[in-house]
Amino acid sequence: MKRSDFLKLSGGIALTGFASNGILASLINFEDENRIKNFGLQLYTLRDDFPKNPKAVLKQVAEFGYKQIESFEGPKGMFWGMGNKEFNSYLDELGMKIVSSHCDISKDFDRKVEEAAAIGMKYLICPWVGPQKKIDNFKKIADDFNVKGEQCRKNGIRFAYHNHNYSFELLEGQLPQNVLMDNTDPNLVDFEMDIYWVATAKSDPEVWLKKYKNRFRLCHIKDRKKNSHERDASCDLGTGSIDFSKILKTASQNGMKYFIVEQEKYEGTTPLQSVQTGASFLKNLKL
Repeated sequence: MKRSDFLKLSGGIALTGFASNGILASLINFEDENRIKNFGLQLYTLRDDFPKNPKAVLKQVAEFGYKQIESFEGPKGMFWGMGNKEFNSYLDELGMKIVSSHCDISKDFDRKVEEAAAIGMKYLICPWVGPQKKIDNFKKIADDFNVKGEQCRKNGIRFAYHNHNYSFELLEGQLPQNVLMDNTDPNLVDFEMDIYWVATAKSDPEVWLKKYKNRFRLCHIKDRKKNSHERDASCDLGTGSIDFSKILKTASQNGMKYFIVEQEKYEGTTPLQSVQTGASFLKNLKL
Protein backbone atom coordinates (compact mmCIF):
# COMPACT_ATOMS: atom_id res chain seq x y z
CA MET A 1 0.00 0.00 0.00
CA LYS A 2 1.21 3.49 -0.84
CA ARG A 3 1.76 5.88 2.05
CA SER A 4 -0.77 8.39 0.65
CA ASP A 5 -3.43 5.68 0.32
CA PHE A 6 -2.76 4.49 3.84
CA LEU A 7 -3.14 7.97 5.31
CA LYS A 8 -6.42 8.52 3.50
CA LEU A 9 -7.77 5.12 4.54
CA SER A 10 -6.67 5.28 8.16
CA GLY A 11 -8.07 8.78 8.48
CA GLY A 12 -11.37 7.64 7.06
CA ILE A 13 -11.56 4.67 9.39
CA ALA A 14 -10.89 6.87 12.42
CA LEU A 15 -13.52 9.40 11.41
CA THR A 16 -16.20 6.79 10.93
CA GLY A 17 -15.44 5.22 14.28
CA PHE A 18 -14.47 1.81 13.00
CA ALA A 19 -10.74 1.95 13.76
CA SER A 20 -9.28 -0.88 15.80
CA ASN A 21 -5.78 -1.68 16.95
CA GLY A 22 -5.71 -4.82 14.81
CA ILE A 23 -6.79 -3.08 11.63
CA LEU A 24 -4.40 -0.19 12.04
CA ALA A 25 -1.51 -2.47 12.95
CA SER A 26 -1.95 -4.45 9.75
CA LEU A 27 -2.15 -1.29 7.66
CA ILE A 28 0.94 0.27 9.22
CA ASN A 29 3.05 -2.68 8.01
CA PHE A 30 3.00 -1.37 4.44
CA GLU A 31 6.18 -1.34 2.40
CA ASP A 32 7.15 1.99 0.91
CA GLU A 33 7.24 1.01 -2.75
CA ASN A 34 9.44 3.97 -3.64
CA ARG A 35 12.43 2.75 -1.63
CA ILE A 36 14.67 -0.31 -1.58
CA LYS A 37 13.76 -2.03 1.66
CA ASN A 38 16.63 -4.53 1.84
CA PHE A 39 19.99 -4.07 0.19
CA GLY A 40 23.26 -5.94 0.29
CA LEU A 41 27.02 -5.54 0.14
CA GLN A 42 29.54 -7.33 -2.06
CA LEU A 43 32.37 -8.09 0.36
CA TYR A 44 34.97 -7.44 -2.34
CA THR A 45 34.38 -3.79 -1.46
CA LEU A 46 36.19 -4.54 1.83
CA ARG A 47 38.77 -6.90 0.35
CA ASP A 48 41.65 -5.30 2.30
CA ASP A 49 39.89 -5.03 5.67
CA PHE A 50 37.67 -8.10 5.67
CA PRO A 51 40.26 -10.94 5.72
CA LYS A 52 41.98 -9.44 8.78
CA ASN A 53 38.95 -9.83 11.06
CA PRO A 54 35.85 -11.09 9.21
CA LYS A 55 33.51 -11.14 12.20
CA ALA A 56 34.35 -7.62 13.35
CA VAL A 57 33.93 -6.23 9.84
CA LEU A 58 30.61 -8.02 9.32
CA LYS A 59 29.36 -6.57 12.61
CA GLN A 60 30.14 -3.06 11.36
CA VAL A 61 28.42 -3.78 8.04
CA ALA A 62 25.28 -4.86 9.88
CA GLU A 63 25.37 -1.71 12.00
CA PHE A 64 25.40 0.39 8.81
CA GLY A 65 22.04 -1.14 7.85
CA TYR A 66 22.92 -3.83 5.32
CA LYS A 67 20.61 -6.86 5.43
CA GLN A 68 22.21 -9.01 2.75
CA ILE A 69 25.73 -10.19 1.96
CA GLU A 70 27.31 -11.30 -1.29
CA SER A 71 30.62 -13.01 -0.67
CA PHE A 72 33.52 -13.75 -3.01
CA GLU A 73 36.03 -16.55 -3.06
CA GLY A 74 39.30 -15.66 -1.38
CA PRO A 75 42.27 -17.74 -0.18
CA LYS A 76 40.07 -19.24 2.55
CA GLY A 77 37.08 -19.89 0.33
CA MET A 78 33.67 -18.26 0.13
CA PHE A 79 33.17 -18.49 3.89
CA TRP A 80 36.53 -17.10 4.96
CA GLY A 81 37.73 -19.99 7.10
CA MET A 82 34.53 -20.22 9.12
CA GLY A 83 32.81 -22.91 7.09
CA ASN A 84 29.41 -22.41 5.51
CA LYS A 85 27.30 -23.13 8.60
CA GLU A 86 29.35 -21.05 11.05
CA PHE A 87 29.42 -18.15 8.58
CA ASN A 88 25.67 -18.37 8.09
CA SER A 89 24.98 -18.67 11.82
CA TYR A 90 27.02 -15.57 12.58
CA LEU A 91 25.16 -13.58 9.93
CA ASP A 92 21.88 -14.72 11.50
CA GLU A 93 23.05 -13.28 14.82
CA LEU A 94 23.69 -9.96 13.06
CA GLY A 95 20.34 -9.93 11.29
CA MET A 96 21.85 -10.47 7.85
CA LYS A 97 21.65 -13.20 5.19
CA ILE A 98 24.18 -14.41 2.65
CA VAL A 99 22.22 -14.44 -0.59
CA SER A 100 25.02 -15.14 -3.07
CA SER A 101 28.72 -15.51 -3.69
CA HIS A 102 31.11 -15.04 -6.57
CA CYS A 103 33.28 -18.08 -7.07
CA ASP A 104 35.65 -19.88 -9.42
CA ILE A 105 33.21 -22.15 -11.28
CA SER A 106 36.04 -24.22 -12.81
CA LYS A 107 37.16 -25.76 -9.50
CA ASP A 108 35.23 -27.94 -7.04
CA PHE A 109 31.92 -26.61 -8.29
CA ASP A 110 29.94 -29.60 -6.99
CA ARG A 111 31.19 -28.95 -3.46
CA LYS A 112 30.45 -25.23 -3.69
CA VAL A 113 26.91 -25.95 -4.85
CA GLU A 114 26.33 -28.34 -1.95
CA GLU A 115 27.73 -25.90 0.62
CA ALA A 116 25.64 -23.01 -0.73
CA ALA A 117 22.46 -25.08 -0.83
CA ALA A 118 23.00 -26.37 2.72
CA ILE A 119 22.64 -22.85 4.16
CA GLY A 120 19.88 -21.59 1.91
CA MET A 121 21.91 -19.32 -0.36
CA LYS A 122 20.08 -18.16 -3.47
CA TYR A 123 22.93 -17.89 -6.00
CA LEU A 124 26.38 -18.95 -7.04
CA ILE A 125 27.79 -16.43 -9.52
CA CYS A 126 30.50 -16.53 -12.15
CA PRO A 127 32.27 -13.16 -11.80
CA TRP A 128 34.51 -13.23 -14.88
CA VAL A 129 35.17 -15.09 -18.13
CA GLY A 130 37.36 -12.42 -19.71
CA PRO A 131 37.41 -10.90 -23.19
CA GLN A 132 37.42 -13.51 -25.96
CA LYS A 133 38.95 -13.50 -29.45
CA LYS A 134 35.91 -15.05 -31.15
CA ILE A 135 32.18 -14.65 -30.61
CA ASP A 136 31.80 -18.45 -30.82
CA ASN A 137 33.75 -18.66 -27.58
CA PHE A 138 30.89 -16.91 -25.81
CA LYS A 139 28.48 -19.49 -27.23
CA LYS A 140 30.61 -22.23 -25.67
CA ILE A 141 30.65 -20.30 -22.40
CA ALA A 142 26.86 -20.08 -22.56
CA ASP A 143 26.70 -23.87 -22.97
CA ASP A 144 28.84 -24.29 -19.85
CA PHE A 145 26.60 -21.85 -17.96
CA ASN A 146 23.61 -24.04 -18.81
CA VAL A 147 25.41 -27.08 -17.38
CA LYS A 148 26.33 -25.19 -14.22
CA GLY A 149 22.79 -23.85 -13.99
CA GLU A 150 21.37 -27.37 -14.11
CA GLN A 151 23.71 -28.42 -11.30
CA CYS A 152 22.46 -25.52 -9.21
CA ARG A 153 18.82 -26.16 -10.06
CA LYS A 154 19.03 -29.78 -8.91
CA ASN A 155 20.22 -28.50 -5.53
CA GLY A 156 17.56 -25.82 -5.16
CA ILE A 157 19.71 -22.77 -5.87
CA ARG A 158 20.37 -20.59 -8.94
CA PHE A 159 23.35 -19.80 -11.16
CA ALA A 160 24.16 -16.34 -12.52
CA TYR A 161 26.83 -14.44 -14.45
CA HIS A 162 28.21 -11.05 -13.45
CA ASN A 163 29.21 -8.79 -16.34
CA HIS A 164 32.11 -6.46 -16.95
CA ASN A 165 32.40 -3.94 -19.77
CA TYR A 166 33.82 -6.38 -22.34
CA SER A 167 30.51 -8.21 -22.90
CA PHE A 168 28.91 -4.90 -23.95
CA GLU A 169 31.54 -4.15 -26.59
CA LEU A 170 31.21 -5.36 -30.20
CA LEU A 171 33.05 -8.51 -31.22
CA GLU A 172 32.71 -9.69 -34.81
CA GLY A 173 29.69 -7.44 -35.18
CA GLN A 174 27.86 -8.85 -32.16
CA LEU A 175 27.57 -8.01 -28.48
CA PRO A 176 28.78 -10.91 -26.32
CA GLN A 177 26.14 -10.05 -23.72
CA ASN A 178 23.41 -10.77 -26.27
CA VAL A 179 25.06 -14.07 -27.14
CA LEU A 180 25.29 -15.12 -23.50
CA MET A 181 21.68 -14.21 -22.77
CA ASP A 182 20.21 -15.63 -25.97
CA ASN A 183 22.07 -18.93 -25.64
CA THR A 184 21.34 -19.63 -21.98
CA ASP A 185 18.16 -21.22 -20.66
CA PRO A 186 16.17 -18.72 -18.55
CA ASN A 187 15.13 -21.63 -16.35
CA LEU A 188 18.76 -22.30 -15.50
CA VAL A 189 20.76 -19.08 -15.81
CA ASP A 190 20.19 -15.58 -14.46
CA PHE A 191 22.36 -12.48 -14.71
CA GLU A 192 23.82 -9.99 -12.27
CA MET A 193 24.03 -6.56 -13.88
CA ASP A 194 27.01 -4.53 -12.80
CA ILE A 195 25.53 -1.15 -13.64
CA TYR A 196 28.92 0.56 -13.49
CA TRP A 197 30.40 -1.66 -16.18
CA VAL A 198 27.39 -1.26 -18.45
CA ALA A 199 27.78 2.52 -18.17
CA THR A 200 31.54 2.26 -18.69
CA ALA A 201 30.87 0.48 -22.00
CA LYS A 202 28.60 3.42 -22.90
CA SER A 203 25.54 1.20 -22.98
CA ASP A 204 22.15 1.95 -21.38
CA PRO A 205 21.24 -0.26 -18.38
CA GLU A 206 17.53 0.50 -18.74
CA VAL A 207 17.47 -0.72 -22.34
CA TRP A 208 18.94 -4.05 -21.26
CA LEU A 209 16.64 -4.40 -18.26
CA LYS A 210 13.59 -3.91 -20.45
CA LYS A 211 14.84 -6.07 -23.34
CA TYR A 212 15.62 -8.99 -21.06
CA LYS A 213 12.86 -8.67 -18.49
CA ASN A 214 13.23 -11.08 -15.56
CA ARG A 215 16.75 -12.17 -16.62
CA PHE A 216 18.69 -9.65 -14.49
CA ARG A 217 17.85 -10.76 -10.95
CA LEU A 218 20.77 -9.18 -9.09
CA CYS A 219 22.67 -5.96 -9.61
CA HIS A 220 25.82 -4.22 -8.43
CA ILE A 221 25.20 -0.63 -7.45
CA LYS A 222 28.53 1.06 -8.08
CA ASP A 223 28.91 4.72 -9.04
CA ARG A 224 31.16 6.19 -11.71
CA LYS A 225 33.19 9.36 -11.22
CA LYS A 226 31.80 12.35 -13.10
CA ASN A 227 33.55 13.45 -16.32
CA SER A 228 36.05 10.60 -16.11
CA HIS A 229 37.27 8.74 -19.18
CA GLU A 230 39.18 6.18 -17.14
CA ARG A 231 38.09 2.57 -17.14
CA ASP A 232 38.49 2.27 -13.37
CA ALA A 233 36.67 5.31 -12.00
CA SER A 234 34.60 3.88 -9.15
CA CYS A 235 33.58 6.40 -6.47
CA ASP A 236 31.32 6.77 -3.42
CA LEU A 237 27.64 6.20 -4.12
CA GLY A 238 25.80 9.44 -4.79
CA THR A 239 28.89 11.39 -5.84
CA GLY A 240 29.14 10.07 -9.39
CA SER A 241 27.35 10.30 -12.72
CA ILE A 242 24.97 7.33 -12.64
CA ASP A 243 21.26 8.06 -12.13
CA PHE A 244 20.44 5.22 -9.75
CA SER A 245 16.99 6.51 -8.87
CA LYS A 246 15.91 6.11 -12.48
CA ILE A 247 17.79 2.90 -13.24
CA LEU A 248 16.84 1.05 -10.06
CA LYS A 249 13.19 1.95 -10.53
CA THR A 250 13.32 0.38 -13.99
CA ALA A 251 15.19 -2.59 -12.52
CA SER A 252 12.57 -3.16 -9.84
CA GLN A 253 9.85 -3.07 -12.50
CA ASN A 254 11.62 -5.67 -14.62
CA GLY A 255 12.38 -8.46 -12.19
CA MET A 256 15.35 -7.29 -10.14
CA LYS A 257 15.40 -8.95 -6.71
CA TYR A 258 18.77 -8.20 -5.12
CA PHE A 259 20.40 -4.77 -4.90
CA ILE A 260 24.06 -5.05 -3.91
CA VAL A 261 26.51 -2.22 -3.22
CA GLU A 262 30.04 -2.53 -4.53
CA GLN A 263 32.97 -0.11 -4.78
CA GLU A 264 36.49 -0.64 -6.08
CA LYS A 265 38.37 2.66 -5.69
CA TYR A 266 38.54 5.20 -2.86
CA GLU A 267 39.71 8.79 -2.72
CA GLY A 268 39.89 10.68 0.55
CA THR A 269 38.00 7.98 2.41
CA THR A 270 38.40 4.44 3.73
CA PRO A 271 36.55 1.40 2.39
CA LEU A 272 34.46 1.15 5.55
CA GLN A 273 33.51 4.82 5.35
CA SER A 274 32.49 4.30 1.73
CA VAL A 275 30.39 1.28 2.71
CA GLN A 276 28.62 3.43 5.32
CA THR A 277 28.07 6.16 2.71
CA GLY A 278 26.59 3.57 0.36
CA ALA A 279 24.10 2.40 2.98
CA SER A 280 23.05 5.98 3.76
CA PHE A 281 22.60 6.70 0.06
CA LEU A 282 20.29 3.72 -0.50
CA LYS A 283 18.27 4.36 2.67
CA ASN A 284 17.42 7.82 1.36
CA LEU A 285 17.10 7.01 -2.35
CA LYS A 286 13.63 7.46 -3.79
CA LEU A 287 12.80 5.53 -6.92
